Amino acid sequence: MIAPLFIKICGVTTLEDARLTLALGADTVGINLIPSSKRAVPLEDAVKIFHALDQPESVVFVVADLLGSELRILRKRVGRAWLQLHGSEAEPALQSVLPRAYKAVPIGSAADAASAALWPGERLLADAKVGSAFGGTGAVFDWDLVTALASKRSLILAGGLHADNVAQAIETVRPFGVDVASGVEVNGQPRTKDPARIERFIRAARQAAGLPPIL
Repeated sequence: MIAPLFIKICGVTTLEDARLTLALGADTVGINLIPSSKRAVPLEDAVKIFHALDQPESVVFVVADLLGSELRILRKRVGRAWLQLHGSEAEPALQSVLPRAYKAVPIGSAADAASAALWPGERLLADAKVGSAFGGTGAVFDWDLVTALASKRSLILAGGLHADNVAQAIETVRPFGVDVASGVEVNGQPRTKDPARIERFIRAARQAAGLPPIL
């Protein structure tokens, strides 16, 4: 049994979807600030969603390749929200916004997993390595590559998860948490979440972790 299991629904673009996602039992919502992402939310709109939720620990802002000074400014604006660094940042950038921040690392080989272990911070996110993409590709990687890492770190598993494979992923990796974006969206609409798919994903993940369903 794994308890508790951290569940993050990423790529949320509206306040309505954010509230619904949390009501369905997710621990956090991810709001993407990366301009090149098809799920990107302008900073001012993202901050409005964040303040409207009034739950700072339930929001993760996803960023990529911001300067250290930009990260620190963002940290001041969003207080106790989490920051997920999803670009090619160097270690000092992450260090500047710890402890409520973590690095997302693309995994495609054992060498990638070994390098991921060197990042500081309590948490670490492992995603599928797909070219230069910043996640959200729907691609799955070899989960066996990060099982050892998950036994040592608070590993959040991402990359092509959905309701039909999340149980197997949890049983294989035994992660601290799971992260999904495309797997809970309306078909062909990356900016719109599907409540039924979110509910199925959360139910399947909690069941696999030995946790009771959300009533």
